[in-house]
Amino acid sequence: MVRLLVSTGEVSGDLQGSLLVKALHEEAARRSLPLDVVALGGSRMERAGARLLADTTKLGAIGLWEPIPLVIPTLKLQARVRRWLKQHPPDAVVLIDYMGANVNLGLRLRRLYPDVPITYYIAPQEWAFRLGDGGTTRLIGFTDRILAIFPEEASFYAARGAQVTWVGHPLIDTLQQRPTCQEARARLGLPAEAPVLLMLPASRRQELRYVLPPMAAAVALLQRDHPDLQVLLPAGLPGFEAVLAETMRAAGATAVRVIPAGEADGLRPLLCAAADAALTKSGTANLELALRGVPQVTGYRVSRPTAFLAKHVIHFNVAHISPVNLVLEERLVPELLQDDFTPDAILAALRPLFDPTSGARERVLEGYVRLRQKLGEPGVTRRAATAILEPFPGHPPCD
Repeated sequence: MVRLLVSTGEVSGDLQGSLLVKALHEEAARRSLPLDVVALGGSRMERAGARLLADTTKLGAIGLWEPIPLVIPTLKLQARVRRWLKQHPPDAVVLIDYMGANVNLGLRLRRLYPDVPITYYIAPQEWAFRLGDGGTTRLIGFTDRILAIFPEEASFYAARGAQVTWVGHPLIDTLQQRPTCQEARARLGLPAEAPVLLMLPASRRQELRYVLPPMAAAVALLQRDHPDLQVLLPAGLPGFEAVLAETMRAAGATAVRVIPAGEADGLRPLLCAAADAALTKSGTANLELALRGVPQVTGYRVSRPTAFLAKHVIHFNVAHISPVNLVLEERLVPELLQDDFTPDAILAALRPLFDPTSGARERVLEGYVRLRQKLGEPGVTRRAATAILEPFPGHPPCD
């Protein structure tokens, strides 16, 4: 039995981890290789066939003050993981994104088990957000192999001496189900002709406070232009539903369907197919929307102390923050950050996407075609699973 530890965090990591866990089990079955996947992740990974050591999806935060409430739960989790590692040495380790926690875990594992292969799959995006010459490139020191999902990521780490394989972006493997707009709206019970907006504001609790309110106010303003506008609002985590509904109601937005977190995953292809446009926080969801052909406006806000620190102390300054724009190296998708992330600015960015005479939709969709060409070919997770299980051949598959 091969024991494989897979570590990630937050909602996006759980999604990517679940796709990988499924592929790992499929590849292990092809090799007749007994496999036990133990995970730091979430319910998606558990449903895909991992034994969940701890749920890390609620431990994500960005900023100066925002992580403070999570310090004690994180320390308790780390102590539990240390005890487990000493009692159950893994045969191999896969780290998925989740920069700070996974870098610390990787360093500890290298000290404990110097011969255990460590693979970093979806490395931190320092190729895009690198500050100076420091940073997490120290992961090269404890990682045996990096499986890159972006070409720029592969080039960045290869130039610094890492063993890198570009496998492509795993979301490519999720696009088999592509219902038409008409089919999706019929199945969701939406009016066939009404404009539909998909909102994706929060996968971290802090985003309910900083990101959701200006989005909600902008939607209420947009409904003055389009009184029949329907709003689809899936919850990013269980427990978010009541806050989402109340914030939208308080802003004056109507015709809002809040979709419980437990249902949202299964409905995702339908939600994207039914939407004319999306309003979303920056992150992995931007790529998913692009690959599913949904024009979007994206943005982000953090607390004022965090924003001040980032601007005046860390001197954080990047050309783009949305993965769509980062990969294309152009401002295809409108981005609104911090003080620019206001209801009026969001409204101004959304309006052209609902105006058939503006040409905005066509320009964005053309850019999505170019983006798709840069993200690799289907079979991403199988390529990643094959590389991860390479040290454990099992019985050679018949094919």
